[in-house]
Amino acid sequence: MKPMGPIPAGFKERDGELVIGSKPARALVDEAGRTPLFIYSGDLIERRISELRDAMPKKLEINYAVKANPFAPLITHMRGRVDGFDIASSGELEVVKAAGIDPESVSFAGPGKRETELEAAITFGATLNCESEREAAKSIAIGERLGIKPRIAIRVNPDFELRGSGMKMGGGAKQFGIDSERVVPLARRLIDSGVEWRGFHIYTGSQSLDADAIVETQANVLQLARKLTEEIGAKLPKLNMGGGFGIPYFHGDKPLDVRKIGAALGDEFSRLPSDYDETRFCVELGRYLVGEAGVYVTRIIERKESHGETFLITDGGLHHQLAASGNFGTVVRRNYPLANVEKFGAPVQEVASVVGCLCTPLDRLGDKVELPVCEEGDLFAIFCAGAYGASASPSAFLGQGAAGELLVLGS
Repeated sequence: MKPMGPIPAGFKERDGELVIGSKPARALVDEAGRTPLFIYSGDLIERRISELRDAMPKKLEINYAVKANPFAPLITHMRGRVDGFDIASSGELEVVKAAGIDPESVSFAGPGKRETELEAAITFGATLNCESEREAAKSIAIGERLGIKPRIAIRVNPDFELRGSGMKMGGGAKQFGIDSERVVPLARRLIDSGVEWRGFHIYTGSQSLDADAIVETQANVLQLARKLTEEIGAKLPKLNMGGGFGIPYFHGDKPLDVRKIGAALGDEFSRLPSDYDETRFCVELGRYLVGEAGVYVTRIIERKESHGETFLITDGGLHHQLAASGNFGTVVRRNYPLANVEKFGAPVQEVASVVGCLCTPLDRLGDKVELPVCEEGDLFAIFCAGAYGASASPSAFLGQGAAGELLVLGS
């Protein structure tokens, strides 16, 4: 037996069945007319945003990182609920445009932006978080050709990182951003060129459950931003402080203490000089806002015994939920939280492995987990599926195709 992670708070049970929003999960599957199916709870997303705003300083803005989940209805649902949207491709730019997002609230990061992407972003009016001197020069030239003043910030590669983060995005040699010692001359060139100077983007890491580490990193980010601003000699219009807020996936994981982070950040803000009264500060969060609000539902196709072990073969798999299979950055495979949809909370009766339909041993969604007895036709829910699921998995692998997606509104 191998333990699984904690089922996120907020999911309900009615007559032994998992309820998402106000509807039983099977009814939602029937409504969609298919499995596998990603179901996202709008209520849980709103609850998470509300709790976060309550914990953070009022001065802090909350941006949504579209890469976590670019499902169009979800982006539309986010409009008006968050303060900004951070994108990383022209495809994501089209998503926010289609959702009617204000260009003023959109920023575009990522190394290796193509000239067509730069032109599209400048034309739209998004802020470019430039990742190299070459990209900055291209952006200036494109703006001159179009007769548009580009909005440009600098993504800074700091000398520090977010301790204990699942994925380090700053500190040392990185493809991301511009090393901090090269930022000042570039910023002066940008300002002198007449672009609309938009400040800094300093992203150090992701998926941290250590509040102390995030507090330390945010203090370092503010200190670095102030140092660079003083050396540049121009006011700081905006500082994107990055993200890093993690969610519990595995056994033993504890929820992040956001109130501790908010209190410390409030203290940091209170010590800022008046030069920063008009500076906009934001955090860039994706997984933290939507990850725990999503469920991947798949159907058991066959119950199979082999050498004394039970395998529950489903119509889903790693082609939709790569992360849950352990093949998306984890070193040691551990179990995401999962459950039988119509035996939600039922007592444990057996140990079984939940696997997908692909012809590879990597396609394992649950490894030797304790479950009630499960039969063919039963629906299975893999939790923590709201971020880096449908869009971060190889849906074309073995020709299986994409899963369905559904946003549920109303409680």
